[in-house]
Amino acid sequence: MPQDFSFDVVSEFDRQELTNAIDQALREVTTRYDLKDTGSAIELEASSITLRSASEFTAKAVADVLLGKMVRRGLSPKILDFGKMEDATKGTVRQTITLRKGLNQDLAKEITKLVRDDNPKLKAQIQGDAVRITGRSKDELQRAMQVMRRAEEERKWVVPVQFNNYR
Repeated sequence: MPQDFSFDVVSEFDRQELTNAIDQALREVTTRYDLKDTGSAIELEASSITLRSASEFTAKAVADVLLGKMVRRGLSPKILDFGKMEDATKGTVRQTITLRKGLNQDLAKEITKLVRDDNPKLKAQIQGDAVRITGRSKDELQRAMQVMRRAEEERKWVVPVQFNNYR
């Protein structure tokens, strides 16, 4: 009986790297001349980031600093879902940024359909917020990975896609 190979399609991020990126961004915000005395803050919560600043302009500058630090640490900007800017106390503004993690059902169905259409020999199963792709040939699995990478770029999926548990 030939052995089946498989991998999982997931959307995850390294929380420690996100924490480090936020710390670096805060350090830059407190030392940068144009942002030093704006009272800007970045707070990491369980499933979101809260950004506070004196004005909408400085909040956008702080968000740009955060995005730059995240990209440098290997985190995709797609994990951030920026909410709208809200007025807060004492004339400040606040923005809640939701963290995206996991594949939603619609994207998981799209991935399984994409895999089945491209290579009918592969089997795709939705398992919670991940999709497991199984096949008899490692070459077919690698081809499926390439197809998904292209689809991620072309279809502009809202979450970054990674492949793990490749065996």
